[in-house]
Amino acid sequence: MPTIILMAVIGILFLQASGAIPQSSVGGPMTIALAVFIGALAVGINEARTKQRGVPGWIVSIVVALAGAFLVAPLGGMAMAMLLRPFTEGSTSLAAAGGPVMAVAVAGTMAATLLGAWGALALVGRWR
Repeated sequence: MPTIILMAVIGILFLQASGAIPQSSVGGPMTIALAVFIGALAVGINEARTKQRGVPGWIVSIVVALAGAFLVAPLGGMAMAMLLRPFTEGSTSLAAAGGPVMAVAVAGTMAATLLGAWGALALVGRWR
């Protein structure tokens, strides 16, 4: 799990540093959402593979990981926005501030979201 989070954070930071995340319109949030989706999918697949689940177990693991990620993603984004608000230097948003502030925001959001996916899997794992 820590390896997946580390790889996902490095991946989203690479996207941010390379300029692949547009700073305007809908493209930026959709790119971040796609990266989060892929990370949550990796968490679900990893859990199903390591626990040697059957086909229904794979489906449940992937669905639960995606559900947990997309339930926690708005909370993680909101928490990062509140924590980093003092560092935006008068900008109206984190995207407008750009630079290291935006990089910390996307990395923190990715980590929080994947921890939410892992938490959902741990919660459902108690019922199995």
